[in-house]
Amino acid sequence: MAGKEANKPDGTGRAVDTLISIVVLGSLWGLSEVVLGSILKTAGVAWRVALLTGLGLGIVGIGAAVLTRRSFATLAAVPVVAVACKQLVVPVLGVSPMCKANSCLAVMLEGVAMAGAVSIAGRRLENSGLARVAAGGSAAAVASIAFFVGGMQLAPCNYLLSFNHPGGLLAFVAAEGLVWAAFSALLFPIGYLAGARVRSVLPQLRARRRMLYYGTSAALVAVSWVGSSLAIAAGA
Repeated sequence: MAGKEANKPDGTGRAVDTLISIVVLGSLWGLSEVVLGSILKTAGVAWRVALLTGLGLGIVGIGAAVLTRRSFATLAAVPVVAVACKQLVVPVLGVSPMCKANSCLAVMLEGVAMAGAVSIAGRRLENSGLARVAAGGSAAAVASIAFFVGGMQLAPCNYLLSFNHPGGLLAFVAAEGLVWAAFSALLFPIGYLAGARVRSVLPQLRARRRMLYYGTSAALVAVSWVGSSLAIAAGA
């Protein structure tokens, strides 16, 4: 028992571990948005945004399982890092932050909605697959509605403007929101289960191989940010 207690991080250690998790997960989300998003766009994949939404919420699912304190604020910080990664277009290409305004808004709304869904579901996520499916699907659906409203005011693209007519919100939800919800209902639970596996090995990794723990975390962040920068410079 004493050995187990010794392996538990103190308050400062938990805060550092939480910060590391936020930065790693947010960076991976940003990488998927920049690199995979560019690949899917080039390939002309129609459900590109839905897949990216599902992957992003799947990454939040990892955090929901891994983080000891999975508060709303903690999970909502993950998309902030992802948005910062997407905004590498500003220093790399010298463009305005508004260049990626709507896509960054979408990521923030998706992450915040998912953080809210996790907070509402609480401990039911640990024992109920149905709760995980419902949390992922409902978060994406809510985010799609919020994005339609906010995106129309921020920097609407031609595609979004095509829904600027009476009944446009319902048409957008039918065309986009339901597909976002379907992918997220699938990928959030998968991310949560993956996070549960990671959580089972993290205590020993932190206690016995801290250099490997910190080194792997730093490498994932570096790969995400450097890879995103190179992809943006190449025209992603």
